[in-house]
Amino acid sequence: MRPPVAPYLTVSPAMAAIAYYVSVFGARQKAIMPAFDGVRIMHCELEINGGSVMLADAFSEFGHTRVPLPGELATASVSLEYAEAKMVDDIFAKATGLGAKGETNPVNSFWGTRVATFRDPFGHRWILNAPIA
Repeated sequence: MRPPVAPYLTVSPAMAAIAYYVSVFGARQKAIMPAFDGVRIMHCELEINGGSVMLADAFSEFGHTRVPLPGELATASVSLEYAEAKMVDDIFAKATGLGAKGETNPVNSFWGTRVATFRDPFGHRWILNAPIA
């Protein structure tokens, strides 16, 4: 089971970052999904200090995710796990109603969760997940 809150980092090249986190933090790779291009990482979950940090390469062809430009702060997402799929819909509606920009409307994913993403009014990206009942 993943923790209720886990940072999700966009970092390229992700394989280099994974090697770095393993070397520096003693991270343990819990899951990895290579991209279809055979070069990038679609998803990786690392256990660091008893918690999870997830990361992936930037996939600019799928939307707004990109590597930070020089002089910009690092791009990061926060992933929140909920017990019920309805929470994803309710929180997404509340967030966008209060000024967040929806990036992915709530949808049942191919990996088995109800998922939605939004960027809050301060620029932070949030990922909401819950198991599909």
